[in-house]
Amino acid sequence: MIRVAKIHKAETWTGDVTDRVTLDREDRYRRRAVLTGAAGLTFLLDEPMAIHLRHGDGLELEDGRIVEVLAEPEEVVEIHADDTAHLVKIAWHLGNRHLPTQLMGNTLRIRRDHVIEDMVEKLGGRLTRLSAPFDPEGGAYGHGRTHGHDHGHGHSHDHHHGHGHDHGSGHSHD
Repeated sequence: MIRVAKIHKAETWTGDVTDRVTLDREDRYRRRAVLTGAAGLTFLLDEPMAIHLRHGDGLELEDGRIVEVLAEPEEVVEIHADDTAHLVKIAWHLGNRHLPTQLMGNTLRIRRDHVIEDMVEKLGGRLTRLSAPFDPEGGAYGHGRTHGHDHGHGHSHDHHHGHGHDHGSGHSHD
C-alpha cells in the first residue's frame, strides 16, 4: 500500500491535487490510519507520533501525488463582538472552560452547545449558527488538541492533568 511520505501544512504547498480526503476533527488527529479519498485512492498514514491534520494540509504520497485534507463540516457557531475587548473577554471565558475554540481574526468558532451559546450571548456576543469546518487551536501544553467539558449536567471536580501543575481547587460548570 502506498504511504504518506510528507505532510505539507496548508499554507506551504501548491500544485495539483490527486484526491481529497474529508475527515472530522477527531479523525484528523491520527498516528496511523488507512485512508480512502473521494476519488477512491487508498493510502496509509503512518507517523511516529499522533499528529493533527488541518483543513487544507497536503499529504504527499511516496510517488509524489498530493491528497488534500478537508475538514468535514460540523454544526458550529461563530461568535462576533462589538470590539476586540469584548471578544477577548468571551475568549477568556471559553478558555476557562477548556472549550475547543477556533480563532479566526475577529471571530471565534466553537461547536454548538446551547449552554455555552447562552453564556456568550449574556456576555454580549452575537452568534451565527452554521455547518462549517472546525479546526480549533491546539492545547496550551503542546498537545495537538483540546478537550472540552461536558455541559449535559452540573458537576464539580478537581483537575490533575499530569503536566506539571494542578488547578488546585474544584470548580463548577453549572
